[in-house]
Amino acid sequence: MRVLLFGATGMLGQGVLRECLLAPDVESVLAVGRSPLRERHGKLRELLAPDLFDLAPHASELSGYTACFFCLGVSSAGMSEAEYRHLTLDLTLSVADLVARQNPGLTFVYVSGAGTDSTGRGRSMWARVKGETENALLRLPFKRAYLFRPGYIQPLHGATSRTRSYRLAYAVLAPLYPLSRRLFPRLVTTTELVGRAMLAAARKGAPGPVLETPGINALAG
Repeated sequence: MRVLLFGATGMLGQGVLRECLLAPDVESVLAVGRSPLRERHGKLRELLAPDLFDLAPHASELSGYTACFFCLGVSSAGMSEAEYRHLTLDLTLSVADLVARQNPGLTFVYVSGAGTDSTGRGRSMWARVKGETENALLRLPFKRAYLFRPGYIQPLHGATSRTRSYRLAYAVLAPLYPLSRRLFPRLVTTTELVGRAMLAAARKGAPGPVLETPGINALAG
C-alpha cells in the first residue's frame, strides 16, 4: 500500500502517520503539506507545497497511490462563512479532484467531525460546510470514499496539537481518558484508533461511507 497523507503536522495527522509507518503492508507514505516534519523514517517522503490550492505542478508526484488520508482542517472560530468555506470545502475539493484524476483506483478518507450536517440546511455554519464537503467528495470518481466523523480524539504516543490551549486541555483530560472511554464509548476515540481505522478502510473497505466514532473504533479492531 502506498499512502498520501495531508495534514501530517497536525495532532491527528501525527497519529495517522505513526500507524502508517508501523503497518507492515504500507510500502511508502508521501506527506504533503506546507511545513516540514520532524519525523524521519525509511518509508516516509515529504512534499512541501506552500500553496495547497495549486498542486498541479506536483501532479506526477501525486500519482500511483493506493489511499489518501486527508487530515487537514481549521477551526471555524472567528471566521466568516466565506472564509471557512474557502479553507474547508474549496481546499479539500481542489486537492481531492487532482488526487482522483491521478489515482483512479484510490481510496480517499476524509476527516470531518461529529455533528456534520449532510443536509446543508442546519443552523451550524461549520456543520453545513463540512456536510457540503462530504457530499461533494462522494461524487468524485474514487474507488471508494469514506467520511470519518470522530467526536473527542485523545492524542496518544506523543501526538500534540499545535494550538497551546488545546495542548493544555488534552494534558488535563488525558488521565480521565480510560474512564471517558468506558462511560462514553460512542463519543471517544484516539489518534491510534483513527489511524488504524483509516488503514483498515483502505485495505478492506468499511460498512458504509460515513463512520461516526463507534464505527471508527470498530473498524480499527
